[in-house]
Amino acid sequence: MPVMLQAVTEDDEVAPALPQRVLLVENSRTFTNMLREAIEQRLELPVSVASSLAEAAELLDREQGWFLVLTGLVLADGARDQVLDFFVSRGLPTVVVSGVYDEDLRKRALQQQVIDYVLKNTPGSIDYLVWLVQRMDRNRRISALVVDDSPSARAHASALLSLYGYKVIQAADGHAGLKAVEANPSIRLAVVDQEMPGMEGVEFTRRLRAIRSRDKVAVIGISGNNDASLIPRFLKNGANDFLRKPYSREEFFCRVSQNVDQLELIGTLQDLATRDFLTGLPNRRSFLEHSQRLLPQLQAKGQRVAVAMIDIDHFKHINDTYGHEGGDQALRAVAAVVNTHARPQDLYARFGGEEFCLMVPDMDEAEVDHYFERLRRAIAGISVELDGQTLRMTASIGVSYLPAQGDSLHHLITEADRQLYLAKAGGRNQVKRLEDQQVA
Repeated sequence: MPVMLQAVTEDDEVAPALPQRVLLVENSRTFTNMLREAIEQRLELPVSVASSLAEAAELLDREQGWFLVLTGLVLADGARDQVLDFFVSRGLPTVVVSGVYDEDLRKRALQQQVIDYVLKNTPGSIDYLVWLVQRMDRNRRISALVVDDSPSARAHASALLSLYGYKVIQAADGHAGLKAVEANPSIRLAVVDQEMPGMEGVEFTRRLRAIRSRDKVAVIGISGNNDASLIPRFLKNGANDFLRKPYSREEFFCRVSQNVDQLELIGTLQDLATRDFLTGLPNRRSFLEHSQRLLPQLQAKGQRVAVAMIDIDHFKHINDTYGHEGGDQALRAVAAVVNTHARPQDLYARFGGEEFCLMVPDMDEAEVDHYFERLRRAIAGISVELDGQTLRMTASIGVSYLPAQGDSLHHLITEADRQLYLAKAGGRNQVKRLEDQQVA
């Protein structure tokens, strides 16, 4: 998950909730119980079970919010083809789970709108199916770009990506593809043909990498050209993978999924390095890196900057009274208030211990005072229930508000720290601000 330094505000558009229910149709009770338990426990997705087409139809008609079907083909009230037709005709993403490997059946199944054909009696089949459900769930939040000048080839790749749940954006040439990437930050995958007029796939990939790094967008080059130098050229110019035309559906799905998995793994590792585990806020390292890049930009615009240090009052007493779990709850509660209070352009982090730090640009003096006083009151209004006791807390806030020109980040943080000390010494639960006239 990428680091988010911006708070979600009430004005932000909230995406509609996605369907979450999984339908498992299978006549083996043992396998059903194992798979259902694995999906519900690992993915926290609701699973409903049917042992026949009649039961499946009743569930589908009675409940809403289905997004995936896992079905066997040996049911008391339906032949193999009938089972497939039943779910495919309803437009439900369907995975076939079979106890017997039948190459002819596998090919017939994959010729229809079926996501995958999985053998249930092989080692690791439960783990693979759980991964597959998770992959299909996550795909719905990812946009994929297909860049190909051939309408038929573009439509084929787009149809496969849509089947796997991706939101697909199409481009008929490299220039349109680059515009699409710039306009859609949700694009995490690009499937790019080599042979295109005006801009070949290798050149498109090179230009794409100037605006989106490898950890943001995975690029898969495709071509029917047998030139042995094409694969290394794609890879050296920033592609993550390569597919030779014609490719099978299964190979396409495996390559796409592998590359998106790798993107998510990189995001997870970045998150671990830059996000505070306890509160979910960016950590000190992340704050310093982002603010050191932002401050010169604000200075160039002539904007004033407020930097604040926030410290929970009597935090040791909270730990002594409520235990470390109570202290953790206090930190999470304050972090939630800071996250909600901050504007999209503000930077904030848990700085360490019971301290938090904010960088707030482009406010006048009155706005700065109002901003941090509202934050102080919001923290004072926190109420956390712990084993029948009510935990309340306050915080002291020190603010450094100076013209940005010539000030280093270290100087701004140091001055905010001094004001925090004065707020503590002055009785706590207050805001102290360094004003221009206080600067020698």
